[in-house]
Amino acid sequence: MNTLATSNQQSNRQTAQIGWNREQMAQRCAQDIEDGSYVNLGIGIPEKVAQYVPDGREVIYHTENGLLGMGNSPTADEHDPDLINAGKKAVTAIPGAAYFHHGDSFAMIRGNHIDVCVLGAMQVSAKGDLANWSTGAVDAIPAVGGAMDLVAGVKTIFIITQHTTKTGDAKILAECSFPLTGQKVVNRIYTDLCVIDVRPEGLMLIELAPGISFDYVQQRTGVTLQSAAHVTMNNLNEGQK
Repeated sequence: MNTLATSNQQSNRQTAQIGWNREQMAQRCAQDIEDGSYVNLGIGIPEKVAQYVPDGREVIYHTENGLLGMGNSPTADEHDPDLINAGKKAVTAIPGAAYFHHGDSFAMIRGNHIDVCVLGAMQVSAKGDLANWSTGAVDAIPAVGGAMDLVAGVKTIFIITQHTTKTGDAKILAECSFPLTGQKVVNRIYTDLCVIDVRPEGLMLIELAPGISFDYVQQRTGVTLQSAAHVTMNNLNEGQK
């Protein structure tokens, strides 16, 4: 067999997608946000959730630098350099949007006026503890932002994260080893492999990505998972909104 052809086949196998990609993770999370919710999105994959609001559902997005009614990323014609989200990325504003001081924005968060927050994570514990701002290393650059306020003041916390680190270490653990953002704050975890509920009795796997088995997920998780009586296999359509 041609050496180049063999090399290409091996490369294709190595790059084949396993589970959900980032867009699909965001889409899956968006399905669980109820109509009429006020939602804050964290930086990274959580930002993508705004693109996948299901048809017929209205969700009002909040950003802690002072905007309620945040829209999608702008086209070239819509771009306004003064209109950005908390991650310094350009956004749009929907009709009826409101602008305010960031102190008022945090008053909304601390006053329990935001329904859902979607954040990324470095680690999540079996009890729903979240670590997402620092590894605790001497040379680590802290990046807490508004996360501590959000997990303390928002009613429901969803986490979107890759199931493991780039080196294959588990991110879902019995206990977090990194400094905590909040204790017992996470309600649901969305990874590239599955969806996990954080419940008083432990972590309950409720949904698997296509082609992924419970055992495959368990091997990559640092704590024993429970399996719901009925585990959904969700084959998301990446283009669906």
